[in-house]
Amino acid sequence: MTRSVLALFVATLALPVAAQTIYKCPDANGGSPVISNSRLDKNCKAVVNSETTTVVPAPKVGAKPAGAAATPTPAGFPKVQDDTQKARDGDRKRILEQELATEQRNLEQAKRELAEQERTLGDKSERLLPYRDSVGQHERNIQAIQKELGNLK
Repeated sequence: MTRSVLALFVATLALPVAAQTIYKCPDANGGSPVISNSRLDKNCKAVVNSETTTVVPAPKVGAKPAGAAATPTPAGFPKVQDDTQKARDGDRKRILEQELATEQRNLEQAKRELAEQERTLGDKSERLLPYRDSVGQHERNIQAIQKELGNLK
């Protein structure tokens, strides 16, 4: 009775270790490899093993790095005056707004060119790709500029 309980206890301890080993097995058809927590055949290789892998917890969301608060600004480090910084921020906002207006004009022009080409060539033509790419690029630029404007204080 004692031996069977001891054998059951030892077998139970071995299960979590085996379950934490990850294997990479080649696909039979030569496609992408199969990742499994059990060895599917003799060609499988262990890629993650709980005995050799060290787990480090992720930092807490919003937590400052350990060295951030410990390193104060050096005494001789140049500091920008508040009114100077506000003027710079105002200039930056004005420049971003000008860029946004320019991109919006460019987007409208790209959309007109795309519509004109669609009327000429039809909707399915391969020659429309550069025009569609141009419209997409201007849309992404507008999103990026709007994001920058949203980040301003």
